[in-house]
Amino acid sequence: MRFAWLITLLVFLSFATYGQTITISGKVTTSSSQTGIGKVSVFLSNSSYGTETAEDGTFKLYGVKPGQYDIVASSVGYQDFSKTILVGNTPINMDIQLQSKVTELRGVVITTNADWKKNYEEFRKAFIGTSENAKNCVVVNPHEVNMVNHPRQHTLEAWSNDFVVVENKSLGYRVKFLIDSFSINGITNIISREGKALFEQLPGSAEQKRIWKQKRRETYYGSSRHFLHALYTNTVSQDGFIMYRFSRTLNPERPQEDLILKKIKKFQEMRNRDSLNYWIMKENLSRYANENLIKVPLQPYQVCTQSPQQGLFVLKFPDHLYIIYTKKHEETDFKDVYRPLDMENFETSILSLLSPAAIFDMNGVVVAGSSLDEGTWSKAKLAELLPYDYSPDEDK
Repeated sequence: MRFAWLITLLVFLSFATYGQTITISGKVTTSSSQTGIGKVSVFLSNSSYGTETAEDGTFKLYGVKPGQYDIVASSVGYQDFSKTILVGNTPINMDIQLQSKVTELRGVVITTNADWKKNYEEFRKAFIGTSENAKNCVVVNPHEVNMVNHPRQHTLEAWSNDFVVVENKSLGYRVKFLIDSFSINGITNIISREGKALFEQLPGSAEQKRIWKQKRRETYYGSSRHFLHALYTNTVSQDGFIMYRFSRTLNPERPQEDLILKKIKKFQEMRNRDSLNYWIMKENLSRYANENLIKVPLQPYQVCTQSPQQGLFVLKFPDHLYIIYTKKHEETDFKDVYRPLDMENFETSILSLLSPAAIFDMNGVVVAGSSLDEGTWSKAKLAELLPYDYSPDEDK
């Protein structure tokens, strides 16, 4: 009884902190002379909190929700500043010093127009996505994206030296991205991305804003952020999620992906139909075998615990986490995602930890550790990205 009371108290304290907003203030100066710098972009990455410094270098960010953020200061001629901060229940004041930028040789890539277009289409699909939301995304300055294709490694690499501006006309945001690094592996289809982003509201009529709010809510519900928020608030089942423990092994009948691609390319060039069909058959085999879904619903306390730092939570589980969202049906057929024959076609994701544990904050954002999403969550790209400070309650 006392243990249950303690859990209730911890959840109440978390909600009390979550309802508060904080002001972040400070001054941006040069590292050499400590002179204030005006018109510097200061923002919390992946959020809607952003401003420019005054002529003396001072700035203020108002109404910041609790959570862990990267505060960024960016200005032409200076190296970008980035620091992780944990916003709690007290105002934050900080001084930021910028160093003069050193020219990097990586900044110029020489390529033909045809190669650039081919690389850009691959980049856009991996970065923005192919969903209905993605179709309504307009990249204002696509040539800010620098790309290098590594055919032997089946890898496309991309980065930007300045903001890449994307207008998401499905969700009503103008998103400014600084792409530090981006790569997609054509063999594993694993995408890695590092960078910074600032969200701004697009102007629109009252009716357009109503539609945008509805689309944002639809995008949020069932997402990984929604799931992680439900974990720490202990509302997993009420919010429509079911989670099971899941295990599997690699399929011994299926060769490694790079070998399959190599053989397919070879026999296509040789026009050897029998060998080509054999390797296409191998490619169509499932990646996994011995898949075992333990149909005993897991409870939040079995995979999520409070971290020593207030406002941060630890996600840890053995094998894989099989997550079903019962309020939406899946429209995509995922060949490698196990689905029991007697299960309704609900949205389903498989979460795998690539580190011993993952740390997430009260906004449902993973801030430490790494994970791999398969199934429904793997479809979410930039077109489905909402600012970290977004809450569906605000869009009611």
